[in-house]
Amino acid sequence: MGCFASKSSRPVAGCEDSKVIASDTPFSVKEVEALYELFKKISSLIIKDELINKDEFQLAMFRKQNERNFFADRLFDLFDCNCDGVIDFEEFVHSLGVFHPNAQFESKVAFTFKLHDLRNSGYIEQNEVKQMVFSLLHESDLELPEDVVELIVEKTFSEAAKGNGQINFDEWKEFVTKNPSLIKNMDLPYLKEITLSFPSFSIKVEHQNI
Repeated sequence: MGCFASKSSRPVAGCEDSKVIASDTPFSVKEVEALYELFKKISSLIIKDELINKDEFQLAMFRKQNERNFFADRLFDLFDCNCDGVIDFEEFVHSLGVFHPNAQFESKVAFTFKLHDLRNSGYIEQNEVKQMVFSLLHESDLELPEDVVELIVEKTFSEAAKGNGQINFDEWKEFVTKNPSLIKNMDLPYLKEITLSFPSFSIKVEHQNI
C-alpha cells in the first residue's frame, strides 16, 4: 500500500481527492471525508497547519506530550511515508488503512515487519524486537523480568529465523501466517464504522486510543 506525498492539495469533504484516496484504501469516500474531520482535530492540537507533527501524534495516541515514547516515535516514522517530519492527510489515511479489518493480510505483515526493522536493514534482529517489547511493556505499565523477555525473543527467533539469527520478510510472513495472533492488534474494528457523524466517532476513538 503506497502513500501519497503531495501537500499541495489537501482533500476536503466532497472534493475529487477524496475519491482518489478512497480508491486506493479500504475506506469509502464518505469515510475518507469523516477521517478528514479527525485529521483536522489532531493536526490542530498544537499548531493549526493541517499537518500532524510528532508531538501532536503522540498526544493523540497516548495523551502525553512531553514524555517521549519509542513505540509512538516508530509509528510516526511509518505514517510519515516521505520522511519529511510531518504527516499529511494522504499519509494519514493510507497508513490508517492498514489497520482496517478489510485491509489485505500482506499489507499488515509488511507494516509489522517495518515496525520491527528499526535500522531499515531488511531484517529483524533480536535486539530490535527486545527494544520494541520493552517499549510496549512500559507504555502499558506492565513489567516482565528481562530474562523472561529474552526467552520469548529467543523462542521467536528459533522458530522464525532460518539459521542466521535474523528474520527476513519472507520468514516473517511465514511466521505470522502460522501465528496470526501476532497481528491481531492490526485490526481496529471501529474503522469499519466511520460515518460523517464525527462527534460520536471521535469519542469512540478517544476511548480506544488511535
